[in-house]
Amino acid sequence: MTPVPPEAPRGCPLCPRLVAYRQENARREPTWFNDPAPSFGDPEARLLIAGLAPGRTGANRTGRPFTGDHAGWLLYQTLLETGFARGTYDARPDDGVELVDCLITNAVRCAPPGNKPLPVEEATCRPFLTARIAALPRLKVIVTLGDVSRRNVLKALGRPASAMAAGHGSEGVVGGLTILNSYHCSRLNTNTGRLTPEMFREVFVRARALIGE
Repeated sequence: MTPVPPEAPRGCPLCPRLVAYRQENARREPTWFNDPAPSFGDPEARLLIAGLAPGRTGANRTGRPFTGDHAGWLLYQTLLETGFARGTYDARPDDGVELVDCLITNAVRCAPPGNKPLPVEEATCRPFLTARIAALPRLKVIVTLGDVSRRNVLKALGRPASAMAAGHGSEGVVGGLTILNSYHCSRLNTNTGRLTPEMFREVFVRARALIGE
């Protein structure tokens, strides 16, 4: 059996609904990326950040995770503040931002309609997540952005979703990896105050403490 790669190929045909949505976006916006968004960052990273899926006007447009939509501003600013990135984030894939000891990926690699992948799509894409985790030889900590991402990471590691508690700030250890869960840095969560910049930063301060300098 051919090993599953850590990145979904361009033109991935596995999820018919997501393929149709990609094709619809390509017809409407032919200059956009409109393909499975690849992971971004340091291949020797000790920190992995796992989102749920690309946003239509974010990574689906730009080709880089959390780049071009609202969520990226808080994420990249927090990474810069906690030493996991350098440069100046400007919501463009050519802005020169580099991740330091950190890699960003998504549980589902293609943008879903309404920002909500179906459970079958999560399961179909999960082998890429499992392979992505396995391909990081120095990995110590995974930050999951939202409980759906948390469940997908646990399942990718062969554990049930109940293996650690849900909610912001929850922490668990699976197979020697520490998993830290945060509320997602979406516009809805930040605009309503459910997630503040201070709350979000605390998760990455904890990740830094676990990883060390």
